[in-house]
Amino acid sequence: MVLPSVIGTLSIDELHVRVQRFYAEQMRLLDTGATGEWAETFTEDGTFSVPTFAEPVRGRAAIAAGAREAARARAAAGVVHRHWMGMLTVEPGEDGTVRARSYALVIETPLGKASSVHRSTVCEDLLTPCADTWQVRERVVTRDDLPAR
Repeated sequence: MVLPSVIGTLSIDELHVRVQRFYAEQMRLLDTGATGEWAETFTEDGTFSVPTFAEPVRGRAAIAAGAREAARARAAAGVVHRHWMGMLTVEPGEDGTVRARSYALVIETPLGKASSVHRSTVCEDLLTPCADTWQVRERVVTRDDLPAR
């Protein structure tokens, strides 16, 4: 367990790099279809909120099930998604948590066709320390093409 005091010893630049590495691995898992491993990057009681769902998805098992279904649907349609996260900002909390905010682009490539930006979003996470990395306790995704709630 990374203790808040250990996170507190990191410079903001070191923290930024560590969170950026976390996202690189997390998105690689999602994009390669390792949905169970991807869901493990959320806390057991984590939440995932997107504007197209009436309520946030609650709990790692439900998050994993949703990711599996979405991966199955993309595979059936012959579509590949790649997530690119950038413009990351991090704000360390006194309790060891980290508030992270980034722009997330979902690039879609239908088999044999050109890639395009499928979604332009903002991803806001509350990360909690776990071993030498983090887990997402709360993720809120907003889409640029939809009105704010």
